[in-house]
Amino acid sequence: MVGLAKKGKKKQAERSGAVAGDVATNRRARHKFELLDRYEAGIALLGTEVKALRQGNAQLADSFATIDDGEVWLRNFHIPPYPPATTNNHEPERARKLLLKKYEIERLSGSLSKKGLTLVPVRVYFKGPLAKVELALARGKEGKDRRREIADRDVRRDVEREFKGRYRE
Repeated sequence: MVGLAKKGKKKQAERSGAVAGDVATNRRARHKFELLDRYEAGIALLGTEVKALRQGNAQLADSFATIDDGEVWLRNFHIPPYPPATTNNHEPERARKLLLKKYEIERLSGSLSKKGLTLVPVRVYFKGPLAKVELALARGKEGKDRRREIADRDVRRDVEREFKGRYRE
């Protein structure tokens, strides 16, 4: 069923009843990190995790990805328990394996060996029936970098206001 969505609410997909668009986003990542390169990875999930994700209840806030023994793992990604599955439910913050090609994992491990780089999940979404996570190779911003970015944004906004005011007169 397609419902009328208010601003800020997620629209329902027509056929499958799945959440259209992003299931979870990590907006803080854009503020805390400089995102250098992006990768799309599949997630190995249990059945109850998929059902809970389709309800749209997931939190990426403090999650990160690591490479252990040639495998990429997503850690601290919170998927709440699925209420109808009382006895066979999943652990909310277990480590979940990410599915990437071998050459992508090798490239990432080479990049992560450089100082100051980390793998940050930016968003989780469904691509057809498959759950995907968008990873970003990121470098942490310092406090002065964030302040400079805010100041630049304010200057751009003031300039745009000035141009709009001049052309209206």
